[in-house]
Amino acid sequence: MRDATATQARLLAWYDTHARVMPWRVGPADRAAGVRPDPYRVWLSEVMLQQTTVAAVRGYFRRFTDLWPTVADLAAAPDAQLMAEWAGLGYYARARNLLACARAVVADHGGRFPQTEAGLRALPGVGPYTAAAVAAIAFDEPAVVVDGNVERVMARLFAVETPLPAARADLRRLAGTLTPRHRPGDHAQAVMDLGATICTPRKPVCALCPVSADCAARDMGLAADLPRKAPRAARPERQGTVWAALRADGAWLLETRPARGLLGGMPGFPGDGWDGAGGPEPLPAPWAEAGEVRHIFTHFHLRLRVLAARVEPTAEPRRGRFRPPDEVRPDDLPTLMRKAHDLALGELSSR
Repeated sequence: MRDATATQARLLAWYDTHARVMPWRVGPADRAAGVRPDPYRVWLSEVMLQQTTVAAVRGYFRRFTDLWPTVADLAAAPDAQLMAEWAGLGYYARARNLLACARAVVADHGGRFPQTEAGLRALPGVGPYTAAAVAAIAFDEPAVVVDGNVERVMARLFAVETPLPAARADLRRLAGTLTPRHRPGDHAQAVMDLGATICTPRKPVCALCPVSADCAARDMGLAADLPRKAPRAARPERQGTVWAALRADGAWLLETRPARGLLGGMPGFPGDGWDGAGGPEPLPAPWAEAGEVRHIFTHFHLRLRVLAARVEPTAEPRRGRFRPPDEVRPDDLPTLMRKAHDLALGELSSR
């Protein structure tokens, strides 16, 4: 790294021309004209974008902001409705934290987000990254914003060869040396955009990079090799069963999962305990093999046997309750349960 001030200037000049257009973002031209980012939209987008792609989030963000234009609107949303709208985005603890945070902003802060990183960090469900991102982007606090894209850019700019995750503290420190007091939010978004579009994980396009002259890894011929990563331990595999029972009126037997844990708070088919929250079959029925669902969670692979049955209108389940189609749609189910639903429906429709 040569001159931090010059690097900051080059990044911001590049961002002013090449910033990605996002439904939640105030672009550099509007920002220069005095348009202020809405902290609610910044916060909502940052929560949605955690461990999820921009392409996947766009539609969800538009739908959420149509349904709940302000943090007060979101705070008043019924839990079940919000969880249904979140279905498919994954990592469902984020949805529960979203509601808890919105309600705290309304109840404890009069509907206005705290304007400092420390104040934001005190909100329920707001971690260090989200607090820094909202503080910088919405309130121009020179907070150090570090996501995966920023880690990659820093590892290459400074030729940090220590593997992740051990390098994280050092990469954050280095990002801090580049964080300016002027336009810190635009700087943070510039580095994230650079990592997403040019300084990509594979085949970085160094010829188009605005800071290639400052990049130690490029000088050393290491850009494509960084950041290094420690070998991952193999994910263990779990196996389990779910029972999908369908009544003649189109109602499926579903239960609401415990608030904490996998798929917390979401509707799903009764299971046998593969997740620590299930039990025995929910009712006697002519169960038939519908197939197997495979799904990857953060810490394990899952192979889930799906058993399906048509049941009488008088069937009395031991667990869960029958939910009609106007109450729970297939799209309201988390991805894993939607896969099981499609298998079960295919099996029952073929009879």
